[in-house]
Amino acid sequence: MNEPGTVILTNGQPDLLAALAERMPALRVLTAGSQPPAQRQEGRIWCFVDWLLPDLSGLEMCRRLRDAPATAHSHITMILDEDDTEARRRALRAGADDYVLAPLTADLLLDRLRQYRGPASATPAPRLAHGGLTLDLGAYQARWHGRPVPLRPNEFKLLAHFIEHPDRVLARADLIALLGKDREAIDERTVDVWVGRLRRGLKAHGVPDLLRTVRSLGYVLDSLPEGHVSV
Repeated sequence: MNEPGTVILTNGQPDLLAALAERMPALRVLTAGSQPPAQRQEGRIWCFVDWLLPDLSGLEMCRRLRDAPATAHSHITMILDEDDTEARRRALRAGADDYVLAPLTADLLLDRLRQYRGPASATPAPRLAHGGLTLDLGAYQARWHGRPVPLRPNEFKLLAHFIEHPDRVLARADLIALLGKDREAIDERTVDVWVGRLRRGLKAHGVPDLLRTVRSLGYVLDSLPEGHVSV
């Protein structure tokens, strides 16, 4: 891809910056201090946030990234110092999309970018629809009766997958694999957080709850009945 996007790091280690510049010179790499960048960036944005920062916690930085207009819809990965279940949950509650274990290397970072983008050979349909909800897969844009519905990358990909596979119960493990996160230990309850965010994001823009929870199994999106008229 000619325009890989922007990576925002909270710890600009010289060795890491040099490796990224050598292996992916078109990638824009920014180092953030205690505040998110104010200027909007073109293309997709990935943020890698250390658990501990000199002036504040990584959790607070994650919240600031979510609140800032320039990074509100970026993909945020929290870098955990150790594999701790409570730390994972706190990261997700603060607004992170996922997490990795330190140290952050160029290989790990580039692998995460590839997972987020999906396979280069994938050629998904440009648009999906479910009643009054439409998804432009190329632009990562959801619309409800023509009005934009901002969604984070994880939630957008989940919604697209549900629409592409109606009437099928999708297990939490399946959804973890869908998002390319099956290579590391991910608590399956993390999926509940992602689905909860998706539901809240849709509800905030007037979209009715589309998903049905199947206890102990996962989630399913039911087909709309024939002649259904969206409200």
